[in-house]
Amino acid sequence: MREIQFREALNEAMSEEMRRDPKVYLMGEEVAEYNGAYKVSQGMLDEFGPERVIDTPIAELGFAGIAVGSAMNGLRPIVEFMTWNFAILAADQIINSAAKMLQMSGGQYHVPIVFRGGNGTAGQLAATHSQSFEAFYAHVPGLKVLTPSNPYDAKGLLKAAIRDNDPVVFLESEKMYGDKGEVPDGEYIIPIGKADIKREGKDVTLVSFGKIIKVAYKAAEELAKEGISVEVIDLRTIRPFDIETVVNSVKKTNRCLILEESWPVASISSEIAYRIQKDAFDYLDAPVRRLTQSDTPFAFSPSLIDAALPNEGDVIRVVKELLYR
Repeated sequence: MREIQFREALNEAMSEEMRRDPKVYLMGEEVAEYNGAYKVSQGMLDEFGPERVIDTPIAELGFAGIAVGSAMNGLRPIVEFMTWNFAILAADQIINSAAKMLQMSGGQYHVPIVFRGGNGTAGQLAATHSQSFEAFYAHVPGLKVLTPSNPYDAKGLLKAAIRDNDPVVFLESEKMYGDKGEVPDGEYIIPIGKADIKREGKDVTLVSFGKIIKVAYKAAEELAKEGISVEVIDLRTIRPFDIETVVNSVKKTNRCLILEESWPVASISSEIAYRIQKDAFDYLDAPVRRLTQSDTPFAFSPSLIDAALPNEGDVIRVVKELLYR
């Protein structure tokens, strides 16, 4: 094992898959000459050349469409969006072409493509550059939606996504690219659709994903000092999500809190709460609770940013409420 950055883990995943399969290529804004807006593709142009690491214009709808067409014709593109906020412009190709093509063609056309880039809040970037898109894309049949929270998961999941024969939406975070974590030297794949229990506990199940799971870890550590044992589950895959792992945990702890960096209405936490009450209702000793971003556009003001997002204190308070303390 060695410690590398989140961006380096993504770079290794793409480079290893491009060496393994000549049909894999990378395209997007500033991925080649500039080595990527967040330096995720550092050195890849030098190794693979301009035919496989391709700079595009700032025209997300256009180059997403080119990539979908190439996937239908046998290639395996990786499309980098500088941010998923910009990819709103490409939603027509992602949702109406990539996601639906297999069904519309009666199984004749697979679309093996990965759409990836920065997702969620990243500080003072204001409302139009601070959105989390997990629920947005998880709503669409035909898409697989992944959001890793650390370098190890990022590499293993991205390699799985590149090898998958269906379109994958891969959500990263601008604030995680510099995060460091242990990653093996050798080959490994993390299967799509399998959650990971990051911390075992017996009193409360805390489900989260993406970078906000760091808040869950900190809260769990503080609660442990008071004798409260929190089981932390990282979903990793949002669609399809691993309800079995969540339900089994709830059957053990009898309580659940879901922590999410997105708006509350029609959210991932809403779906998880529904599935828990459907599959584990008789095991619950308290109502399922959730913490999300406030139901407002994201602000620029630092004080309003702090007020909009769940924090460690919020998690500790709700966990204690679940335990009637």
